[in-house]
Amino acid sequence: MPRFSPAMEQHARAAEDAWNRRDLQAILLANAIDCQWRNRVNFLWGREQIRTFLERQLRREIELRIVIELWAEGDHRLSTRHAAEFRNDSGTWFRVYGSEEIEFDAAGSVRRRLTAANEHPIQGHERALRWPEGPRPADQPSLTELGF
Repeated sequence: MPRFSPAMEQHARAAEDAWNRRDLQAILLANAIDCQWRNRVNFLWGREQIRTFLERQLRREIELRIVIELWAEGDHRLSTRHAAEFRNDSGTWFRVYGSEEIEFDAAGSVRRRLTAANEHPIQGHERALRWPEGPRPADQPSLTELGF
């Protein structure tokens, strides 16, 4: 298993924790004011567009649980993969698999985030991410340990 810098490990865990806490402000402030995002088919520029997108996404993805794992890192760049589970307001559960390419500015803020992900419905009994609301506990398995 590759070794990653402590700063990148900390960034990935902070991002995961912010998503699992549903902390919109923490997610936004990790990004530069003029950050560019591509999330699937959405192209977003700046924190205000990102805020609007995230507000909609967080309303849609009820009981979201996400695990982020570092994949590769380079000079001011990071690649991660993730899996998430959530239900919609109709009660249908979904699992999302994805990867992100992240580029940082000199201050350490996200300058560009490119996300590729797919989701598919699952049955409630198929869920693998089952901790109480909030950050993933230390004893919960990683993506690799889950076989994802």
